[in-house]
Amino acid sequence: MKTQIATLLTSLVLAAPVYADGHATGDAEAGEKVFRKCKSCHMIQDAEGNDIVKGGRTGPNLYGVFGRQPGAEEDFGKKYGKDLIAAGETMPDGWMEEEFVAYVADPRGWLREVLDDNSARSKMSFKLTDETDARDVWAYLVSVGPAPEAAEASN
Repeated sequence: MKTQIATLLTSLVLAAPVYADGHATGDAEAGEKVFRKCKSCHMIQDAEGNDIVKGGRTGPNLYGVFGRQPGAEEDFGKKYGKDLIAAGETMPDGWMEEEFVAYVADPRGWLREVLDDNSARSKMSFKLTDETDARDVWAYLVSVGPAPEAAEASN
């Protein structure tokens, strides 16, 4: 029993920096399956134009979303709603796991809270309300994207 407790505590201590840096806490493999719900609107295409996940173009490319400022994907441009762009301007560190999870659970509600504006609207109507699923999708997006340090350098 003491060995199990010591092992658990050691794991938590070693994992703490990963969680503190905003890296994924979910299950990337499970997130890949959940992402199937997202690909009707979103694709994942790397910087060289290689499709990781072929998907729709209604929403922005989610490659390298870690640390990217909301509303700032260059190739998506003017398709973003003004409120998402405004919210992004308040987030110098860009998308991190907690913001992503809250946003996909209720895009309009998240924008209204971040902007303190009850008239804020989101163009994203889909909601991924299961927190575990949202964390798993985040883990998947981080796993298929560039290394977080590289993503931060390019944003």
